Amino acid sequence: MKTINIGGVPEHFNLAWYLTLKEGLYKKDQINLRWHDYPDGTGAMCEALRDGHIDMAVILTEGIIKDVIAGNPTKIIQTFVKTPLIWGIHVAAKSQFQAISDLKGKKAAISRYGSGSHLMTYIHAKNNGWDLKNDLKFTVVDTLEGAVTALNNGTADYFMWEKFMTKPLVDTGVFRRLGKCPTPWPCFVIAARTNFISQNKPELQNIINTINKATKQFKSIPDIDKLIAARYNQQLADVQEWLSLTEWSDKQPSEATIYDIQQQLLALDIIPKTVPYNALVHLF
Repeated sequence: MKTINIGGVPEHFNLAWYLTLKEGLYKKDQINLRWHDYPDGTGAMCEALRDGHIDMAVILTEGIIKDVIAGNPTKIIQTFVKTPLIWGIHVAAKSQFQAISDLKGKKAAISRYGSGSHLMTYIHAKNNGWDLKNDLKFTVVDTLEGAVTALNNGTADYFMWEKFMTKPLVDTGVFRRLGKCPTPWPCFVIAARTNFISQNKPELQNIINTINKATKQFKSIPDIDKLIAARYNQQLADVQEWLSLTEWSDKQPSEATIYDIQQQLLALDIIPKTVPYNALVHLF
């Protein structure tokens, strides 16, 4: 049996992975798939891919594109979630900030540089007409818990994170949400190290086939909304809204989509150049 390591955020987007692992579905193909949680997000997974600590990752599209262009020996296998990620823009509940405009030039908490919480501040700033060089400042907080501490002790002023995962903190009066900012592209992809791809093509295909079958059936699992609500400390109505907004994919991102994402990242000065489609996406 071959051991393969995969990483992802411990969020409801990845529940299908947990369910397939719990059912032992990869073992029938002689695969010992080991899941690793990365609560500190995309930047940490990019580092783990570079270091070879994981072979695969379920990772934010913009983050892995940026890191592959920067030299990460990894390629996108397919889109995992094809709908946008809805980022909430949060401040401490007792902070003085009352509107998005109050955050111009203030310090954003980010999990780490190159993470989604970092890159999406540029999208948000552009949407609001801010100066990308002078109006963005950052404090690295590692995790959601780190952001709670930073916003409440004043070492950071606002924090962008997935709207539904932070909703319990809004409900309990830890955060206030001033607005939201959806990604202008499909949010999650499955990526793998290039040397892993070349040496494990049958195993990779089997993993992809298994998870794609699971995501196609995910919304029809009896009481899946109740399971998600209980597991992730969510209100049932919020889970039902999230399920209505979220669609998984079993397809590779199109060349046009990859081109468009790169153009947007280049315009924001997040990447220094664009690269060909096959430099980012593994062609089967």
